[in-house]
Amino acid sequence: MCGIIAYTGSREAAPILIAGLRDLEYRGYDSAGVALQGEANAASAVAKRRGRIAELETALRERPPPSAHTGIGHTRWATHGAPSDANAHPHTGCDGAVAVVHNGIVENYAALRAELAGRGHAFASETDTETIAHLIEDELEAGRDLLAALRAACARLAGSQAIVALSPREPGVAVGARVGNAGGVVVGYGEGEMLLASDLAALLPHTRRVAFLADRQVVRVTAAGASYASLDGAPADVPAHTVALDPAGAQRDPYETFMLKEIMEQPRALSDTIRGLTRVEPAGLHLDDLGRARPWLTRIERVLLVGMGTSLHAAMVGRWYFEQIAGLPADIDNASEFRYREAVLGPETLVVSVSQSGETVDVLEAMNVARARGAPQITICNTPGSQTTRVAEGAVLTRAGLERGVASSKTFTASIAALFALALETGRARGRVDDGTLARHVRDLAAMPDVTGRQLEAFGEAEAAAERFRETRHMLFLGRGPALPIALEGALKMKELSYVHAEGYAAGEMKHGPIALIDRDFPTVALAGEHALRAKIVSNIEQIRARGGEVLAIVTEGDEELTALADAALTVPRAPALLEPLTAIVPLQALAYATARLRGCDIDQPRNLAKTVTVE
Repeated sequence: MCGIIAYTGSREAAPILIAGLRDLEYRGYDSAGVALQGEANAASAVAKRRGRIAELETALRERPPPSAHTGIGHTRWATHGAPSDANAHPHTGCDGAVAVVHNGIVENYAALRAELAGRGHAFASETDTETIAHLIEDELEAGRDLLAALRAACARLAGSQAIVALSPREPGVAVGARVGNAGGVVVGYGEGEMLLASDLAALLPHTRRVAFLADRQVVRVTAAGASYASLDGAPADVPAHTVALDPAGAQRDPYETFMLKEIMEQPRALSDTIRGLTRVEPAGLHLDDLGRARPWLTRIERVLLVGMGTSLHAAMVGRWYFEQIAGLPADIDNASEFRYREAVLGPETLVVSVSQSGETVDVLEAMNVARARGAPQITICNTPGSQTTRVAEGAVLTRAGLERGVASSKTFTASIAALFALALETGRARGRVDDGTLARHVRDLAAMPDVTGRQLEAFGEAEAAAERFRETRHMLFLGRGPALPIALEGALKMKELSYVHAEGYAAGEMKHGPIALIDRDFPTVALAGEHALRAKIVSNIEQIRARGGEVLAIVTEGDEELTALADAALTVPRAPALLEPLTAIVPLQALAYATARLRGCDIDQPRNLAKTVTVE
């Protein structure tokens, strides 16, 4: 979850590192720090501060660091040790022979710390990361070079790690390692310079030519290039490729927040994703990244979709698509629970993972379980070359562009579009979707960017509705059928952005418990589109109103009956039944955003959250 950046080249390192940390701040913002490598054999200059990147910038202005052309930086999401200057990364050994930044958890750090302390190592923090610095320091003292020292240290660590280190004993060198699924290490190829980062966002201002480390791989970079090896020291072939992401997508202007920018970008993100997967005339599909997974589409007997958070809610919509379009039994599972169950699956089950980053640890571990049991896999992902795309036999890539807001928006709608296309391709391969049906579905999908764009023009309606909820502490979101995942996602957005305790429920469950909570201080958002089992939702609204509860209904335009029945209503355009989730989520995103803004919340960086969850 933490953000890592490293640079070596001819330019001053400090400004590049700070800019990179700003681009990575959505991955953690408890503290930040840099280590700058100056003269050979001189200890790295380390500056680190609790709080946001601005605190670190202030410290560097007050005490300017020496000129340096190599350095590493880190922005932290705390696991071991409270946010503080001492616990901020980078961490060093006793004599400054190494500086380390880290993403992951050293599960055996207590035993390692005791062993190292027994040999005379003095610790300056409460973190697990500091043990890595001392282990590398020992290996350097034993005569190993920096890369060999990193490999030897990694061999002693339990758990998943992403590590980057430098040492004044090897000027102009940075090394990195990936062990397990604690997050990525991306190598950026510049002109006469090289970078390492935990995420593409920090690299795109400098280069679009990148390579991704796989599990148990290490890299050594100098200004001249990169060399790769496996953890046991054997040379590794890690190809570089050019990503199609636009560096301008990492900029916020002219919007006040990245979250608002990304909500408003949804028509474009949907359009780019749909155009990348379909053609309208003549109707067709071109899921070009399915690769080795394509032949399995005719053989499978069921589908299992896994994800976490927003991606899990997209998977829930996808289950409807596989059942109703492809005619296959489909289940969904929370990846963090699936990985610890003795789930029954094999070659007859297609496992579809959904992960916008492609680096979510629980999803990757669930994929490892599926691979061990012989299940074919396809991943829905927004990051080409990420770990999920390398584990799965095939991929369906969304084209949402960079998403910097911690709370997902455009990647959710793009994932739904990708799942729709994958279900269509599966149904076509199995002979369930004929040419006419395919053409109708593709035309319907191709119309959704325009439909979504019309909704965003009515953003002000959501802002007016949010006035009703600026003081509320609890909310209930109700949905049925394909609207249930949207109710869950709407509640999640309200929790993430505005810190309101919000619960998403299947509307049929309301009488089985949640109705006990209803009173005039416990408002309900009811998803009541024309395809969302509307008549059943009307009954729920009547029951809530009878108990004094306030109802905000999400209704299809022209539905005067429900608009009159509810206390307030937000309308959505008409859409085909299976695609109604794409329209229903937009007003809920806008509602959560506007509520958070009225409550004065930090929308882009909600408390305690980080963008990509790479630790358990």
